[in-house]
Amino acid sequence: MVHEFGHFTFAKLFGVKVNEFSIGMGPKILSKQKGETKYSWRLLPIGGYVSMEGEDEDSDDERAFNNKPCWQRIVVVVAGALVNIFLGLILVAIMLGISDGLSGTNYIHSFTVDDKQVTEYKGLQSKDKVLEIDGKHVFYYSDVPYLLSRDEGKTADITVLRDGKKIEVNDIELSYMGVTMVGVDKTAKTVFIDTFKESVSIFRMVWLSLFDMVTGKYSVKDISGPVGVVNYVSEAAQTSVKTADYTGLLTMMALITINIGIFNLLPLPALDGGRLLFLLIELVRRKPVNQKYEGFVHAAGMVILLIFMALITCKDIYSLIVN
Repeated sequence: MVHEFGHFTFAKLFGVKVNEFSIGMGPKILSKQKGETKYSWRLLPIGGYVSMEGEDEDSDDERAFNNKPCWQRIVVVVAGALVNIFLGLILVAIMLGISDGLSGTNYIHSFTVDDKQVTEYKGLQSKDKVLEIDGKHVFYYSDVPYLLSRDEGKTADITVLRDGKKIEVNDIELSYMGVTMVGVDKTAKTVFIDTFKESVSIFRMVWLSLFDMVTGKYSVKDISGPVGVVNYVSEAAQTSVKTADYTGLLTMMALITINIGIFNLLPLPALDGGRLLFLLIELVRRKPVNQKYEGFVHAAGMVILLIFMALITCKDIYSLIVN
């Protein structure tokens, strides 16, 4: 809903005629006409859409999407993803603000090795500042467990700052090693700074996960669709209610909305990123791509996307049944 509201808001702001604003896909459950726009709630909770005049066809209406300046169309197309990302920032800020304890840092406090807490491990020491893991920069303390987990429990190369000097420690065995980070007192300033650090960490987590999926590190069984996501959110919500700690739920919500934002900006047919690609081509050529060809590409992409989503949904339902 938030994603589509982003498209809708900027379309209205630029005077684009919006024919329908829909939450959900498939058969219509409820709808109401208000002015020129129909507001709909549809059966399948697998997305939504904003149907604009002249979006997929040529229109002579001066308020049609295709008759608006290219830069305005670009803003409308990316607005949904940007609103998702902005919501993610807000959720991260709330999560950090209500969480108990200290603000995390990327300084090492201690190591847990074979259930024992020690101050030195394989050349690493407490008070070291972790700068990089396997060549990837550490922005925030939550980067450390995620980047270490990508090594599948084998070894990692870690760069730390110690006494003002960079030190590289290579081929560290990760088995049975846990890293505890130093915390600092939480203030409005640390929450503000940490909001952006944590968000950058989530952005990169999404990108690296997509890369790992494309390169085969993750298989289809590791991917979840709407049904799987609802199941995970439900479990997180129940845990939050039982423990009266909502940080886990807020973190998951932030991850989901940022994931939606980034995924939609991928240059794939039927996604916002695919439409953006055609608009950028138009911006360079100073001439739009033929609507017929662009429409064919997006239609084919939508069919493939829906088939993929159907397969993932079936996998999610099967997992719920057998587990």
